[in-house]
Amino acid sequence: MTVSTDDVLLVHGGTPLEGEIRVRGAKNLVPKAMVAALLGSGPSRLRNVPDIRDVRVVRGLLQLHGVTVRPGDEPGELVLDPSHVESANVADIDAHAGSSRIPILFCGPLLHRLGHAFIPGLGGCDIGGRPVDFHFDVLRQFGATIEKRADGQYLEAPQRLRGTKIRLPYPSVGSTEQVLLTAVLAEGVTELSNAAVEPEIEDLICVLQKMGAIISMDTDRTIRITGVDKLDGYTHRALPDRLEAASWASAALATEGNIYVRGAQQRSMMTFLNTFRKVGGAFEIDDEGIRFWHPGGSLDAIALETDVHPGFQTDWQQPLVVALTQASGLSIVHETVYESRLGFTSALNQMGAHIQLYRECLGGSACRFGQRNFLHSAVVSGPTKLQGADLVIPDLRGGFSYLIAALAAQGMSRVHGIDLINRGYENFMDKLISLGAKVELPNGPQD
Repeated sequence: MTVSTDDVLLVHGGTPLEGEIRVRGAKNLVPKAMVAALLGSGPSRLRNVPDIRDVRVVRGLLQLHGVTVRPGDEPGELVLDPSHVESANVADIDAHAGSSRIPILFCGPLLHRLGHAFIPGLGGCDIGGRPVDFHFDVLRQFGATIEKRADGQYLEAPQRLRGTKIRLPYPSVGSTEQVLLTAVLAEGVTELSNAAVEPEIEDLICVLQKMGAIISMDTDRTIRITGVDKLDGYTHRALPDRLEAASWASAALATEGNIYVRGAQQRSMMTFLNTFRKVGGAFEIDDEGIRFWHPGGSLDAIALETDVHPGFQTDWQQPLVVALTQASGLSIVHETVYESRLGFTSALNQMGAHIQLYRECLGGSACRFGQRNFLHSAVVSGPTKLQGADLVIPDLRGGFSYLIAALAAQGMSRVHGIDLINRGYENFMDKLISLGAKVELPNGPQD
């Protein structure tokens, strides 16, 4: 991985993070709600939009396709007008390839609006297999034809797409989003079994229902969508980012700090809050947010397994593992969602942590990775003192976890590739500084 000198952050650790930050709309909802605006016959208003790279990528893709995107009346509001959707230049679309995986979700809406779509190669975080073939298989079931070309995939819908029955082999968030965005204007009824039911999925369904869609969710992970002939625009305030909120909570715990996360909501974080309390963290909830802090004394080792919602989210795992290096005893972490997500722990060991990875399933949950030679379980022995080191950010959540480790460590760390964190953490540098973090860029101090 090559990084430039202006993509490096110098972190002087050992100072507790204390103060207040705000989280805005969820990274895993806002870009998808922006794509949904393509389906409407009139303008949509999306509020609580964070200024993150994924939002800028989708904004650019929408504008390439003729959607007018402008700021609304309040901070963090976008007005999206799809009145003049048009085909985009392949080279322009391809310029976005590698920067996000969101483009594949344009398929259904563009097939409905234009009858065709082009999807370039896809990027995203390297945390394990995230195959896109299933997205194309789903679109074929709806009636799309797909031609693989050297620069991507070209899709056509010779006739109106038709509802179908789909069962996901795994409750994938991306696949569920693909079905929702395609089925709402397809002819007939679509039945999706073993669907993802994350809060961000529910919020996307709320967006689509406001547009005129007919969608029902059953308790057995089955979603039924009755296609309609036309959708209108929507006005919607995105739910807060529970994944970012949990990252700051873990930072408070690892640095023995105290952080009030304005915008954090209890309902979508209940599983995380239970685990945070088991480790020994303290929190207090009010109508505006949640305060997270280290109450003093030792932290407790735990056994933890990630899972799809309502289980412990995989994106919560990496930041919390940093805090677990400071817990007394042996913590066991079983990652069941992404097979390569524990790779970031090698850098923590370089800093002084004691983390051993295993190919076996160290937990009772059913796991797709057992006997498949993936290092997807970890034993964390603590507490250990962390020391500053040179770190290269591997992915979004792993990158923020490296920041937490550097802030908790003694001495200085050089964290390379910090621009990747901008994908999902709005103004994270300003937030770090406001919390008292001692950080600086190579070209000048920022603390």
